Amino acid sequence: MTYRYCPQCRQALVERHEGEAWRQACPDEQCGYVHWDNPVPVVAAVVEHEGDLILARNKAWSTPFYALITGFLEKTDPSPEEAVAREVKEELGLEALSVHFIGHYRFERQNQLILAYHVPATGIITLGDELADYKRIDPARAKYWPVATGLALRDWLVSKGHQPESFEVPRP
Repeated sequence: MTYRYCPQCRQALVERHEGEAWRQACPDEQCGYVHWDNPVPVVAAVVEHEGDLILARNKAWSTPFYALITGFLEKTDPSPEEAVAREVKEELGLEALSVHFIGHYRFERQNQLILAYHVPATGIITLGDELADYKRIDPARAKYWPVATGLALRDWLVSKGHQPESFEVPRP
């Protein structure tokens, strides 16, 4: 997010070198505001259901792209593990049987830090309000996209003995 004015004192922000990078900052030394532009934490789930991977398509996406289940880490979530289980329940109607950390990944385009988990789940898939569709994929046939959550999928597939191929992500 880019700010034009200081949210504390309303002065026009300036570019200033802070913390080894150029950042937006208030010119008033009494105020001292610096916009650090820290990434937003997001949880992502490699959902495994009845032996298949479940990928979903968000209603807001203009291109027919399927991806992992994701959601923001809410300040009320007790932990990232509980947040990713909550997202799987909200978006697919499935109960997480367990949650296993895969890794963390940068998604620079959205200024997000992705915390990715493998989530074996049970139940009947019921799409939440945000999703338009889902598809099942045999893990042995899965391909990954070479950015953010796609890298998490790749890493999980490799950990299970697969050698997945990459494909390019369509731009929205």
